[in-house]
Amino acid sequence: MSIFSQSLKLQQSQNLVMTPQLQQAIKLLQLSNVELSELVEEELAHNPLLEKDERDPASGDEVEGEAGPSADEGQDEVEAAFESSNTNDDFDPGSMMTDIGAGGNSKFEDIENSFENRMSAEKTLREHLAEQLHLTFDDNRDRMVGAMLIDRLDEAGYLRETPDVLAEKLGCKPERVERLLSRMKGFDPTGIFACDLAECLALQLDELGQLDAPMRALLENLSMLGDHDFKGLAEVCGVNETYLRDMVEEIKSLNPRPAAEFDHLVVQTAIPDVLMKRLPKNLGGGWRVELNAETLPRVLVNQDYYTQVMGSATQKKDKEYLNTQMQNANWLVRAMDQRAQTILKVAAEIVEQQDGFFNYGIEFLKPLKLSDIAAEIEMHESTVSRVTTNKYIGTPRGIFELKYFFSTALVSESGTAHSAEAIKARIKALIDAENPKKILSDDTIVAMLKDEGIDLARRTVAKYREAMHIGSSVQRRKEKKHLL
Repeated sequence: MSIFSQSLKLQQSQNLVMTPQLQQAIKLLQLSNVELSELVEEELAHNPLLEKDERDPASGDEVEGEAGPSADEGQDEVEAAFESSNTNDDFDPGSMMTDIGAGGNSKFEDIENSFENRMSAEKTLREHLAEQLHLTFDDNRDRMVGAMLIDRLDEAGYLRETPDVLAEKLGCKPERVERLLSRMKGFDPTGIFACDLAECLALQLDELGQLDAPMRALLENLSMLGDHDFKGLAEVCGVNETYLRDMVEEIKSLNPRPAAEFDHLVVQTAIPDVLMKRLPKNLGGGWRVELNAETLPRVLVNQDYYTQVMGSATQKKDKEYLNTQMQNANWLVRAMDQRAQTILKVAAEIVEQQDGFFNYGIEFLKPLKLSDIAAEIEMHESTVSRVTTNKYIGTPRGIFELKYFFSTALVSESGTAHSAEAIKARIKALIDAENPKKILSDDTIVAMLKDEGIDLARRTVAKYREAMHIGSSVQRRKEKKHLL
């Protein structure tokens, strides 16, 4: 019996039991195109029957992946894993371009483990700021604007564009951008979203309680500091040179690049997995939605090489190895194809639902739930959740993570969405139930939530706790001493 025919087992209780192959298919769905490319590169190195498809996606050539034994086996299982529908999409303003990507089958447990170890490293700056964004703002339009502000940060963590320029891009009033920006400048790391070095340093000094009149004067005349004009600078600041040098030492202790602690990770503009383009009027107008061919990996099964090597193989173990690799290759091709179809279907429905935003601006952003999209395209809500997490769409108004088009929720490792309020309630419940002799630290709460499938950074737990006016573990230990 092939590995595919064993992929799905239906128990008497009618519960679907997923084998490792189907779990891998679901994991593929959660990856961005860039992450998928890394995984595919490793699979190409391990499977001699796979090769890159170097053909031009614009040529319209179909990618063939049905060579070798068991080529057709497992298709239903792969489709079931993605909960795909064979019905035609109702999104008529543009082609889905589903022939851009091709996919296949593989176990790749070891490869995936090494890949996941890298991907489970520290959060990126964008992810760290996004968590704070979700905590700070309730209005989905505010979150959309905030997402754009995050994406516009440069490598130092500065926001160089003016509110007027950003507001025009999003179709909202500059006052909204200014209001949000004033609060986001309080995000961690301190100094983030500053427009220049002087403001970056001012934000940090203000947090330290050191932003007095002389220090403000120093920041307004940093060029004099660069020229080492200490005498003139002391006069401008209204202090003597000895005091000025103490001020300069204070400045030197600050971080001029608030994004620096994230330098071990690539700091760059989000790379879109999906693109949308306006169609000309002679083609009916509307939008065309397609996968980003520049980042989407495409692979083929090398049928000729398989036939050649299989024909010369004499030992049983060699033939079994080749058959296994062929099954794996076909599975990867099919799984990648189903992933592409699923992402396109979800993205196209989001574009159709949020047409007002794309045409007229942020004020026309429609309240939208994962279940709304799931119902329209006949997929499970958890599938939509996986698709919209860690996937970006390039639009005329900027690059946005797909999940920003919904009422914000944090997503667990299993793909289950949890609202910010639900997570706050859970944190409060854990703290309320803590043993006065064993007060829970934020790290302990992080571990407890992770056991429940909710993956949060310690800083995020602290932000939620502080938002509920709950003290730190040290403060609570002092407060609960009388209970001992």
